[in-house]
Amino acid sequence: MTPLWTSAEAAAATGGVVRSDWAALGVSIDTRTLVAGDLFVALRAARDGHEFVASALEKGAAAALVSHVPQGLEGSDKLLLVDDVQAALEALGKAGRARTTAKIIGVTGSAGKTSTKEMLREILVRQGFCHAAEASYNNHWGVPLTLARMPRETDFAVIEIGMSNPGEIGPLAQMARPHVALITTVAAAHMAAFESLDGIAREKAAILEGLEAGGVAVWNADISTAHVLAEAAADCGAKSVDYGVKASNYRLLSTKLHGDITVAEAEVNGAHLVFKVGAAGQHFAMNGLGAIAACEAIGIDCAIAAADLAYWQPPAGRGKREILRLDEVEDDVIELIDDAFNANPASMAASLQVLADIPQEKGRKLAVLGDMLELGQDAVKLHAEVAELPSIEAIDQVHCVGPLMKNTWDALPADKQGEWFETADDLAHNVRHYLFAGDIILVKGSKGIAVSKVVTAIRDAVRSKARRNGQITRDE
Repeated sequence: MTPLWTSAEAAAATGGVVRSDWAALGVSIDTRTLVAGDLFVALRAARDGHEFVASALEKGAAAALVSHVPQGLEGSDKLLLVDDVQAALEALGKAGRARTTAKIIGVTGSAGKTSTKEMLREILVRQGFCHAAEASYNNHWGVPLTLARMPRETDFAVIEIGMSNPGEIGPLAQMARPHVALITTVAAAHMAAFESLDGIAREKAAILEGLEAGGVAVWNADISTAHVLAEAAADCGAKSVDYGVKASNYRLLSTKLHGDITVAEAEVNGAHLVFKVGAAGQHFAMNGLGAIAACEAIGIDCAIAAADLAYWQPPAGRGKREILRLDEVEDDVIELIDDAFNANPASMAASLQVLADIPQEKGRKLAVLGDMLELGQDAVKLHAEVAELPSIEAIDQVHCVGPLMKNTWDALPADKQGEWFETADDLAHNVRHYLFAGDIILVKGSKGIAVSKVVTAIRDAVRSKARRNGQITRDE
């Protein structure tokens, strides 16, 4: 097997010192997922990675990237000693990017970037060797780690780039140096760190600073800050491609739900295109259209990209729909929409619209909504406005979790109010009382409010009912 990094290559890239020859097959920052042959990177996070170097070497790590020799390893020859581990990881990522001939797509946005990254992976893996992170590795260590892990033979790579504060996206984009930069949307996320939505748009547009010469900017034409993205594309000299209902290049004409599939029609530079995505919701179709545009920008035929997109399905926590069976004989079910990974006003509105649009023969439509975090001084107002969304009319009951969601609950019409709880644990303990055969239930909230616990509780409650082979009734 071709090594990802030899000791000489890693030392040259990082300016570090090695004591022996070794070859790494991968790069790891976590001993829990490390596999034999990885280069272990001793980053400082919640804990100092140097505390785990001995464990990493015992598990078969090829070597460890460290800024000092950990106690007890003074005689080890499996260390790559550098001045600063974070800086060395960044240098390794830049070297990984420099040696590849892959076509690179960079993805950012306030919502939808991870789903879009996975859509791109689904398309590109059928066209060649595609490299992308297995999770949302989009921050100051995630981007260089993804680049450092990129095999030499990569044909295509998708690099997700995120931010929490101003000034973070530009340097990461310059590290990734994409040929195409895709901006999914701009919404009120991380507002605590920005003065305005335009400020967030300018930060997202900073991904264009890393574009290679002749690069392409792909951006959402439907958002209120689209002009900021268009101006940024023009300023950097990139070819500008827009997509969305209001777009001139990739225009979304219609979307229709068929179970958990969305079928979309679009006009692509004057030609008609039909495509489908394996999830319900116009926002997924929008992300898919952006992915198709980005793929065509690196030379993939539009029709082929659209056909391959159909293989994509959302992962757990990102809008995945699942049928939970209560009684095999009676065929009684509950449908769960697990969208518990993250939330901001834009994604909240999109998820509630999906719930509202699902056709239903019996049962109710329920929503469990958790706090949307990092919204800054407008957080109270933005939460209250959730109750005013048109989709609420089609939802039978809304249960809320968290101090900010109390504002949503208070603003709901009385007939829509379910229950409000301070914590996800509190609601999880009560959720079995809300579930009846035929119900469709959406769970949505920011990761920090932990509404994923409610998802787990729903699954456990249904399994418990199914084991008793009993149908949930309103008399329980």
